[in-house]
Amino acid sequence: MSKKFKILCLCLLIAIISSAILNLNTGFLHLDLEDFLSTSSNNQIAEIRINRVLVMCLAGISIPTSGFLMQEYFQNPLAGPDILGITSVASLSVAFYIFLSFNLSLPDFLQNSFLSLSAIGGSLLLMLFLLSLSNRFQDKSYLIIFGFLISAFAGAIVSLLQFYAENQSLKNYILWSFGANNMVTKTQIYVLTILVFIGLLISFKTIKPLIGNSLGTSYAQSLGVNINYLKALIIAASSLLSASITAFLGPILFIGIIIPHFCRLIYNPAKLWQQWILNMLLGAFIMLLFSIAAEKSHIPLNVISSIFGIPVILAMLLKQNKI
Repeated sequence: MSKKFKILCLCLLIAIISSAILNLNTGFLHLDLEDFLSTSSNNQIAEIRINRVLVMCLAGISIPTSGFLMQEYFQNPLAGPDILGITSVASLSVAFYIFLSFNLSLPDFLQNSFLSLSAIGGSLLLMLFLLSLSNRFQDKSYLIIFGFLISAFAGAIVSLLQFYAENQSLKNYILWSFGANNMVTKTQIYVLTILVFIGLLISFKTIKPLIGNSLGTSYAQSLGVNINYLKALIIAASSLLSASITAFLGPILFIGIIIPHFCRLIYNPAKLWQQWILNMLLGAFIMLLFSIAAEKSHIPLNVISSIFGIPVILAMLLKQNKI
């Protein structure tokens, strides 16, 4: 590892720790250190803030990794975690659950659990479907077209469900889609951590083949890279990472596109191992900053990510057009 890369990692780690501490101290109520370490009257609020920091770190690790894998595989800097339609299908699954179960009186923890399970279940079904069809799509562009069609179909069904939905169900779905980072419980964080860990393990197995794939399909095959196996790993890792975050936090937009772009600007884009690490570190830092901004401004997390992401992507398009 180069000296520059070590310095970058150290700076990002310091930034993550600093933003995490600031995040723990952001809210309506001022908390002392003893509130986080003992069973004081404000201990529940402290636990909510700790959960918020943890889930933001997990989201910052998962979404940029998913976007990084998509961009490197498709060789497209504008590819994101939702390019295969995974996020859209997760949103559709949640919409089905919210709109069709509005008359069921369930405890809050069961409501949240079933909501998350519906999103993960729908996404995993699409992932299995994609894996079964992946060998038929020898051209990468066909996967993008298929993902676009799935996203459009899911969006149309969600709109139809919204049109006929009860007022409270519609409100619940909108609140979920905004990204509620304060609603994640400790148990859900345990489940999310396991899902993210599995996704990262699969991602680890893709980096070395991606290095060969970046030199061209023919050259990669001459190096012994199994293109179909790599495609399956990419689909599985990206789907699991993006679906798990969407299930617990709602769809977090644009982060999976812009974080890999920033990482390429600050370090050699050809070194994929280092790029993957930088994506996770920078992603965690950015998500913690977004969480602080959301708490201070009372603006939903998804709105903040969109406000930040849209100008960056527009600048990327203009830059590519000049080139």
